[in-house]
Parts: sequence; structure tokens; C-alpha cells
Amino acid sequence: MKVKLLTDNQINKIHQASLKILEDIGVYIPHDEILSRFIKIGAEVDVKKKIVKIPTSLIKEFIKKAGKNFTLYGRDLTEKAEFKLNSRNYNTSGGQAFWMENVGTQRRYANLNDVIIATRFADNLDQITIPGAMADPHELPVNWRCVKVASEMIKNTNKPIIFWFYDRKSAKYLVDLVISLRSGEKQAEKYPLFYPLFEPVSPLSFPFNGIDLLFETARLNMPIQIGPMAQMGMSAPMTLAGTIAQENAEILAGICITQLIKEGIPICYGGICHAFDMRTVQTIFSGPEQAVFGIIMTEMGKFYGFPVYINVGLTDSLCPDAQAGLECAITLSLGIGAGANIFGHFGISGMDQAASLDMLMMQTEIISSIESVNRDIDFNEDDFAFDIIKEAGPKGSFIDKKHTRENYKKNLWMPNLLDRYNFENWIKKGATTMQQRCQKRKEEILADLKERTFDTDVVKDLENVVKNAKKHLS
Repeated sequence: MKVKLLTDNQINKIHQASLKILEDIGVYIPHDEILSRFIKIGAEVDVKKKIVKIPTSLIKEFIKKAGKNFTLYGRDLTEKAEFKLNSRNYNTSGGQAFWMENVGTQRRYANLNDVIIATRFADNLDQITIPGAMADPHELPVNWRCVKVASEMIKNTNKPIIFWFYDRKSAKYLVDLVISLRSGEKQAEKYPLFYPLFEPVSPLSFPFNGIDLLFETARLNMPIQIGPMAQMGMSAPMTLAGTIAQENAEILAGICITQLIKEGIPICYGGICHAFDMRTVQTIFSGPEQAVFGIIMTEMGKFYGFPVYINVGLTDSLCPDAQAGLECAITLSLGIGAGANIFGHFGISGMDQAASLDMLMMQTEIISSIESVNRDIDFNEDDFAFDIIKEAGPKGSFIDKKHTRENYKKNLWMPNLLDRYNFENWIKKGATTMQQRCQKRKEEILADLKERTFDTDVVKDLENVVKNAKKHLS
């Protein structure tokens, strides 16, 4: 299934509008070292206001220099997430402030145990390529929180991971964690475990810590996901075209910054703009605008040659109901059709209201279904099954054929949560709703979660890194 909204001329119009924004308006960069590097290469820099106007020639040069493909590797190197043409990956949320145990109950502040449970939970889900922390532990000091979170995640999944980075000082210890896990800096660079989200603050500004920590991750040439969250009507113009052009400009500026830190660092283009709801006064996680943003930002990222991350498959609903199913399925299917490479952040109840494993259960069912839609279909002579059709003949049946028994698992998608029973059997099975089935399946997985076995010496090394981070950053 292929989806395309823009003509080549429209793509070029967005590109040119973004270049004009960067040349004529510029971006706010509160980092003296980066400002000095922009000055050295000929950009127009107002040091007092910290505004950088970037010439088109420099932008094009940095786009060429940036890495375009990369792979994240789990603790087990066979568990990997490839960021390249025609690859697709799915990650759970990098961390929410609140946690919802069950749908409809009061949420609470997230804690470190939630991180451990969420990591093990996602480790058990075939649809999730990259487990996220899902929880941002309220009880841990922010100075070294990310180090502890990363350490616990490494111990609880064989897959690559994501979580929220904080600053340069803590990033040093995150780098040390990967070096300890991989038994050396060369292997740590060869097999990256995670990457930071470099998030410009719309409109057209960058956070100091977001820039500064990249000097540390650059030691390992760690990939970088650049993802501003421009909101149409709030932090971006109240037009689709204006929001897209601004978001694209912010990403291009981010690419320039990363390549000034270290040339060739691999980039993931994060087109995660949203609309802002003037009635509820909050960001919209789904809806028609989000589908359009997902498709167009994918087309722009592909125009530059980068792997693309988009915010689709999400919902504004607070429970896995009909609204959630509609919003998640439509936006995700269109994003996949557009050719994006990484999707998330799954497991969020509403617009960043809380982490919810119930919601994640429904989303994994949607992912599985849409992946089946995008399966490769064989058109070999055997697949046309002429002999079987001939054997059945007019008015015949295929239900009793060996061919049916041998091929149904390959050709028929079987749901885990969707209901296909007739009325009588539905009643016999409890007349359950999708929400109830999500909760039941969640509880079954939680009851069967097991700790991963791990080399004790490596565990000690990881714990020493956390201990040092706590000591020096508290």
C-alpha cells in the first residue's frame, strides 16, 4: 500500500520555504561553542541575540555529509532495529510522568518499577522493535535519572531501547554504560544501543542541554533523532503548509548543528508536528491533520534521503475504545503507506496523559493487522492453485483440501484481541468489549513476565556506572 500527497513541485516549495526561513529569519541557538563554529563557516551570527541565519549552501552541504542509514542493536546483537529504506520499527513511549494501572482508574506518578515492568512487557511483544521506558521515575533525581533508567532497561530486555536523555554530564555515564555492555569503545560505536531525541523548541529555537549533550554522544558517533513538535496554531502558523515548512526548517537547522559537532553522524528525520485544539486547549495526538502531517513529513524526510520517524498510531482517547481504534489505525496505516521507518510512541493514554499497558495491547493488535496488509504477496504458479480449483470444480469446496490446511496459516491473519465469533459464542465467552480483552491479555502477560538472565560481571559494571553517576551528579 503506497500513499503520496505531494507532487515534486510541492515538495520543492516546502523545501524552498524552509530555506528562506533559515536564511532570512534564522534560529535561536544558546550555545557559544556552536555559535563560534557557525561563525567560522560563514553563517550570519548575532552573538548577542544568539540568532544564526544559515545560508542555503551550508544547509545543502550538511545534508550531504550526514549519515543516512544506521542500525540499533539490543543487548543481544541479533535483536536489531534497522533504519533504512523499506524498514519499519515500532517503539513504546520514552517516558510518561504518570502511570495508569487500569483504564478508568486514577493515574499516579510513574516510578522505577514501572520502567522495569514496561521494559519486560515490551520485550515480550513481537510487534515492538524498540522498548521505551514508558515511565519517567518521579522518585529519582533528574540529574542521574536517565542513567539508572537505561541501566535497568538494559537488564530487562534483549532489544534496543529508548528513554529521555537529560544533559551532557549524565550523557557521559550513558556512554559509559554502552562501553561497559559492549566491552570497549570500538564495539560500543559499532553497535549502538540507543539514541537521543534532539528536540528543537518551536518556533525556531534550540535548548542548551539538547545541544550540549550531543558533544558526549558524538564520542560513539551515536545516531541522533531530530524531532521538533511544532503545533499548528500554538507554536507554528495556523496553516498546514506553514507548520510543515517551519518544522522542516527546524529539522534542517538541527542537522547543521549535529554535523558541526561531528561530521557524518547518522540522522533520523523526526517529522512529529501536531495540531493544537482551540476548543480543549491541548495538543491533538490524532485526527485528520495528524495523518496529513505524517504523510507529508515522511515525503520530506525521504526527499533528503533520511530514515523518518513520525507520530502516528496514537490517539486522543484515554482508553482502548472505538475512538482509539479508529485514530490509531487510520494514522498508522497512512504513515506506513507513506514509507516512514519508525513509529511511536506507543502505550500513551491520550495526549501524554499517562502510560497505559492496556492501550499498548490494542496498538500492538493494530500494528499486527496493518503489517499483514503490507505483506508480500506471492504470484508464483503454485500460488494461483489451478489444480486445486480444478479439483474442487464448480460448486465445490476447499475447506476439506490438504492445500487449505497447508496454506491457511501463511495466508490468513489471525487476531489476538479482535472478536470474530457469532452472537451465541460471543455471549458464551462473556460478551466482552475490546477494552476488557486488552486488560485480560495485559494481565496474562504480566503474570508470566520473567527476569532476563544476564552476565553477573556485566551487571556489576553497569551498577558501578550508575553508582558513579549518582555520586558525582547528585
